[in-house]
Amino acid sequence: MKREHYKRVLLKLSGEALAGEAGYGIDTDVLDVIANEVKEIHLSGTEVAIVVGGGNIFRGVKGAIKGMDRASADYMGMLATVMNCLALQDALERKNVYTRVQSAIEMRALAEPYIRRKAIRHLEKNRVVIFAAGVGSPYFTTDTTAALRAMEMGCQVLLKATSVDGIYTADPKLNKDATRFEEISYMEVLQKGLKVMDSTAISLCMDNKLPIIVFNLKDRGSMSRVVKGQQIGTLVHV
Repeated sequence: MKREHYKRVLLKLSGEALAGEAGYGIDTDVLDVIANEVKEIHLSGTEVAIVVGGGNIFRGVKGAIKGMDRASADYMGMLATVMNCLALQDALERKNVYTRVQSAIEMRALAEPYIRRKAIRHLEKNRVVIFAAGVGSPYFTTDTTAALRAMEMGCQVLLKATSVDGIYTADPKLNKDATRFEEISYMEVLQKGLKVMDSTAISLCMDNKLPIIVFNLKDRGSMSRVVKGQQIGTLVHV
């Protein structure tokens, strides 16, 4: 599949990406780096939507394992994503990048309610749109939120930012013999059980032919190179 200079993208960031080396909380230096990368692709003319996880603050599944009701834990995780989104908004606006945060759980004092047509209009007006609180319902991950919002916004690609430079046959941090895929199909990802995104998100992208590119967020400038269509990371497609 030929890559291209994408005009509208959805960027999926994990909450852990904001935590830096500490592994929890929000590292302002990391936040500043991410904001610079987003600003660079924004200035290139690409319309940017963002979904951020909340794992650096609260991980719903872990709460459920310890006996907490799963739905309650997931709602707490959604609120954690709101905090991350507000932090990212602040970092971007300090760099003169206009943003809007839209939340699937209504909290008008902090963010706009999620309205699809309004979000698209923000993108058309050259604003970065950050989607908070997942899809507003428990049992759905922020990966699934990213896939859903990308399709609702009419994005050309879903960019999955991780700590490695693509999808490997095994965890490259644990297995030095792991090899990286340049391209891989959705079905192969599901059949091989590769931990790229959860199966619901992969299936949504497969059903709607939305390509996914997995790349290393820690590699400075990688986000800009991906958006320009350069061959980095791993492309997941039909």
